Amino acid sequence: MDTQQYIESGVLEEYALGILPEAERAEVERLASIHPDIRHELDAIIMGLDAYAEAHSLTPPPAMRDRVLNGWQQAIRNQGSKENAIPVVPMAAAPTVGPATAATPPATPTATEPIVRSINSAPEPIREAPARSYGWLMAASVALLLSLGGNYVLYNRWQNTQSELFAVQREQAQFATVQQASQKQLETQRGELAVLRDEQFRHVTLAGTPAAPSAKARVLYNPATRAVYVDVRSLPAPPAGKQYQLWALDNGKPVDAGVLAASTAAGEGLQQMKDIASAQAFAMTVEDAGGSPTPTLSTMTVVGNI
Repeated sequence: MDTQQYIESGVLEEYALGILPEAERAEVERLASIHPDIRHELDAIIMGLDAYAEAHSLTPPPAMRDRVLNGWQQAIRNQGSKENAIPVVPMAAAPTVGPATAATPPATPTATEPIVRSINSAPEPIREAPARSYGWLMAASVALLLSLGGNYVLYNRWQNTQSELFAVQREQAQFATVQQASQKQLETQRGELAVLRDEQFRHVTLAGTPAAPSAKARVLYNPATRAVYVDVRSLPAPPAGKQYQLWALDNGKPVDAGVLAASTAAGEGLQQMKDIASAQAFAMTVEDAGGSPTPTLSTMTVVGNI
């Protein structure tokens, strides 16, 4: 697969943002485990998202944590004091029976005697916890909730901005690729046009042999600069593992002028060959891929004299 095209498709960014379906997330993880370049790009995107989130997070005030903890502790202490507050009432004095017992003071209860609470005595009111502690607690809780809500909103906006940014970057990359290809093609066409218009080039027509009677090609040869170009009009497709090779015939001796690219053999533009110092004719043969030091005459396809 074309890993670079997969990386530029934006699916890795969607995986990092957590918006991919489960099946597609599994596919991303599978490909990342197979292709190191996909794993490297995915790790870089995740690290970038983490760094951005940490850089734009909101930090609560330093004293908020202590205020929240102190508020909760005060509330717990107040609740415990409410449960344990039991008013104690002194034991009522014994009733007077007669004159003999009137002068005798009542016995003072010892520390080991149980303390009896009067049924008719009303309990003392329980004091409420200071409202100020609850106020601080509520204020801290509200501030914490507002901080969390603000972070959530900012994170969602950041996600949307990142998705839009990735989409724009993909479009820019695609446009740049198309522009570069167009510029390269334009420069190639300008070079070919300059060669065709140069009057120093001799146009040598190569006609088909009995082995390929419909084959046609043309050689543009500049004796002054020794430059050689090939312009294919029609050539049979070579067998698998074979290439067309151009030969310059100098006083009957074949000189290697280079092999033709597959696109050139298919008729896609001019191809510059090896420089040739002197030649009276040109021919093409079918050789093994990479060329041969000597031509295979039985495979000669086109030939022509200057």
